[in-house]
Amino acid sequence: MTHILSVTDLTQALKDVLEAEFPFVWVRGQVTNLARPGSGHLYFTLSDAQASLPVVWFKKSQGRGDSGVAGQSLSQTGVQAERIDPLTGEVLEPGRNLAAELADGQEVLVAGRITVYAPRGAYQLVAELVQQSGVSDLALAFEALKRKLSAQGFFDEARKRLIPPSPARIAVITAPQGAAVRDFLRLAGERGTGAEIRIFPSLVQGDSAPVQLAAQLDAVNRQGWAEVIALIRGGGSLEDLWAFNTEGVAEAIHRSAIPVVTGVGHEPDVTIADYVADKRFSTPSAVASGLWPLRADLMQAVDALESDLERNFAAQLERRTARLAELARALSWLSPLKRLERLDEQWREARIRLAQAGGRMLEAKRERLASAVRGVARAYGPQNVGLLQAEAAAWGGRAGQALEAALAGQERRTEVLAARLAGLDPEGPLARGYSLVRVERTGRFLRRADDVSAGDLLAVRTGQGEVAAVVAPVAPVVPTGAGPVLVEGQATVRKCRRKS
Repeated sequence: MTHILSVTDLTQALKDVLEAEFPFVWVRGQVTNLARPGSGHLYFTLSDAQASLPVVWFKKSQGRGDSGVAGQSLSQTGVQAERIDPLTGEVLEPGRNLAAELADGQEVLVAGRITVYAPRGAYQLVAELVQQSGVSDLALAFEALKRKLSAQGFFDEARKRLIPPSPARIAVITAPQGAAVRDFLRLAGERGTGAEIRIFPSLVQGDSAPVQLAAQLDAVNRQGWAEVIALIRGGGSLEDLWAFNTEGVAEAIHRSAIPVVTGVGHEPDVTIADYVADKRFSTPSAVASGLWPLRADLMQAVDALESDLERNFAAQLERRTARLAELARALSWLSPLKRLERLDEQWREARIRLAQAGGRMLEAKRERLASAVRGVARAYGPQNVGLLQAEAAAWGGRAGQALEAALAGQERRTEVLAARLAGLDPEGPLARGYSLVRVERTGRFLRRADDVSAGDLLAVRTGQGEVAAVVAPVAPVVPTGAGPVLVEGQATVRKCRRKS
């Protein structure tokens, strides 16, 4: 259900967001449209080349005292007391009043909070401090250190590492009681999918702050637990942030093996630590916003991915279904059942064609037969039938005699071939008492006496089996004739075995 806001509710919501996100900012610009009403408040516009910002500087923020003259402070004795510049700490000379000196065209630095002026529905900067823009000694020292470290490669983009998305282990180096850490923890609790955060306490302002900051950076690296180191601090003047502009802190960030992110001061505040760090965020709150996405965004991304997945799945399923139907049609065309159906249809068509052709051929044969019968009838009348029958009987008798003679001749030829085949049987001589001798060493039959040597094993095959023999060392006998050699008296039988 749509929730309809009133103008007041929406303006108040925007005011809450702006004041929460920009509780204290430094803005540089040129004064224009300066107005000095009787209330003592100052209204002007802070402008640069591309934008402008309405500013209100209330009387109570322009200086101390109750004399009604901004910038003056009277003691109980009525003597004007000395004034302290809240930005630099310097003692201002009597009679100096920046509010009174402010004029259109001046370049100033304004510190304050962003808010919404509800009657006009416009955002504006409520000034707490106003300083003429200039170059101080700290600014010169800042630029000198910046040039030195830049020459040493401390700011090179090539050495900076990527920050892991949605880190699960964060080491936060800051003052544990500061508003910056509270804002950081509050936003961290609303973002991401959960992370473990360890606070490493350190001073963030004063003479001891640089040493403590560097020591905590080294301590986190020795532990090796964290995925990211967050160096954060709330806003302040250049002097307040000076701990982050020291060489010792810069060197500790540079030698850190763990990626370092910074959120020091507010949007206009840029420190040496910001230049050396792997990633700089404008505020401590921006660090939390940069490290973890909003849970609502994550849920929306999950919903979008789920929708994409469902849509892609449906499209993929549709494509696969169409492809499956196509393959099913192709498979049905190639299936054995379809093939049998096509063959059956072809067979039925062929049978019909065959029957038709057979009918035509039978009719043609009948016509030819009838024609032949008519021709035979014309050529051979009834008077020739007896003569033809007698001639056929005579030819049949002669054919029977010739067949009997041919069969008798074939029987005699078969007997002769059988006798010759029996004479060629290699085992025929074995039945008549001869033997076949095979040399085991060569696997060949023994034909000559010099085919064996003394000690050779012989296999003597007879008609009744096989006998093993060994050649004895005796004088060889030259065989006569051809064919297998019959060894008589030349072999001494050492062992005999019978093979059936």
